[in-house]
Amino acid sequence: MRLSRFYEQVIKFGKDRDPREKTSISFYSDTAILYGNPNIEVKKILIGIDIEVGELLLADRIRKDKGLDLVLSHHPEGKAYAALFEVMQLQVDVLKKIGMDRKVSQQLLDERKREVERKLLPQNHTRPVDAARLLDMPFMCVHTPADNHVYQFMRKLLENEKPKKVQDIVDLLITIPEYKEASNYKVGPRVISGNPKRAVGKILVEMTGGTEGSRDVFDKLYKAGVRTLVGMHLSEEHLKKAQDANLNVVIAGHISSDNLGLNLLLDRIEKEEKLEILSCSGFRRIRRNF
Repeated sequence: MRLSRFYEQVIKFGKDRDPREKTSISFYSDTAILYGNPNIEVKKILIGIDIEVGELLLADRIRKDKGLDLVLSHHPEGKAYAALFEVMQLQVDVLKKIGMDRKVSQQLLDERKREVERKLLPQNHTRPVDAARLLDMPFMCVHTPADNHVYQFMRKLLENEKPKKVQDIVDLLITIPEYKEASNYKVGPRVISGNPKRAVGKILVEMTGGTEGSRDVFDKLYKAGVRTLVGMHLSEEHLKKAQDANLNVVIAGHISSDNLGLNLLLDRIEKEEKLEILSCSGFRRIRRNF
């Protein structure tokens, strides 16, 4: 498979799992070929949740010893990291689906997007990309297309299983291999706000959209009928606002959720062409039956 074809498949499958019902998306700003010839053949990939200079040096060693075609990071780097705030727009559609007013959601998100953009501006975006260039190592990142997969997986799982108590959500998540392994490392799913014995009520799944949304959305979610949030992570400031709104919060896990999204995406890509995948930096390849 050519690198350009691999990228096209990532975008195609990411769009297929996008929360927006109708979209003309042709790319995701946080997903890109960061370095390398799009026409190279890709058969062997080193994949990590985060790829920095250290992982690229490791990749260079592996390439010399055993061969390697591409290094893939889940979290964005380079121009994809600088443009992360742009993919946050899809959060408006997620909130609309749960019953929030679109205009209110947009106003809150616009403010948060500007904040994230300002935080990204001073970062050293090109550091790992520069290393990839000096090593002549093809380098790519895949963010929202993978997160879209875990979002849809989680939404359908909760709709089908219909957990009644907050703890039931945690018990359900631990049956999933990625979350079960995270539990072995003491970072498994957990309730971080609300009584585990409380009723679940309406659930909002927060698994995609670049990063956390507005801190001022939680009371409005409560008014829209939401009682439980299920997400990858939540900052202390966001958590305090969620507690003030009397919401239950279940944290599935950040790296484990990223693993799940990547694995689901890779399963679909490997239906067409088998790839040799090496894992590093928090990623574990877990294949599901096609």
